[in-house]
Amino acid sequence: MKYRVIHKTHYAYSDAVSLCQNEAHLLPRNCTYQQCLKSDLIVSPLPAIQHTHTDFFGNQVNYFAIQSPHETLTITAHSEVEVQYPGFSKLPTDSPSWEQVREVLETAQDGDTLEAREFVLDSPFITATTDLKTYAAPSFTPERPILDAVRDLMKRVFHEFSYDPHFTTIVTPLSDVLAHKRGVCQDFAHLMIGCVRSYGLAARYVSGYLETLPPPGQEKLQGSDASHAWLSVFVPEQGWVDFDPTNNQIPTYQHITTGWGRDYGDVTPLRGVIFGGGTHTLSVSVDVDRLN
Repeated sequence: MKYRVIHKTHYAYSDAVSLCQNEAHLLPRNCTYQQCLKSDLIVSPLPAIQHTHTDFFGNQVNYFAIQSPHETLTITAHSEVEVQYPGFSKLPTDSPSWEQVREVLETAQDGDTLEAREFVLDSPFITATTDLKTYAAPSFTPERPILDAVRDLMKRVFHEFSYDPHFTTIVTPLSDVLAHKRGVCQDFAHLMIGCVRSYGLAARYVSGYLETLPPPGQEKLQGSDASHAWLSVFVPEQGWVDFDPTNNQIPTYQHITTGWGRDYGDVTPLRGVIFGGGTHTLSVSVDVDRLN
């Protein structure tokens, strides 16, 4: 499936900004099941400095700096991407038990396992706590196949937590999300990652876009698609398998990956510093359109 993705972010400031420096994770990355055919990042006003680099995790990062006074800032990411069907809509039934996977992560020395091992550790936004392990316990019963265990955990999060965009911010601790069972896609991904890591397993945060489809007979609204977040779990011999707890889905061709890391902080869509600006208003729109 081929898509055209347009992600537009607009800031309007009450006072002039004299200088800003920003990093963006807005363009799809190349990976096993996805190829970015073309991409471009347009910034207005025109930056004095703009360049692209690849970060530690292999994600594409766009850096730009505006060194003249400005009262608005618009960042528009254009891309075309082809997503090959990952083939995990029905999970394999022969995955190893989660205990076997944990043992491999502790002892194996091959490159894939060594690379995955860093995703067992705590990260700035995710600490594997006893409470998270206790919540996950009904899913991680002894000798249960790891993919079956994680899918059961995903199903429980989907049914037991409420999607509430007004409850959390980026600094809301996972303990609050767990206690109140409310949050957004970023929170649910963090929660599941913390649960999985609490059992000594490797899980990473995935950021990207989700194609949304209108009800039958209705036209799709412009800007109605969304930035999205989900997670991947490492399984020896099978690689990384994606799970979307917000929608209780194994991601397929409607999920477009921009990057992955330990947590949200590694793949923040847009972050930076400004001098001046006063207060500001923010508007974001995302369009994901099929090309075939």
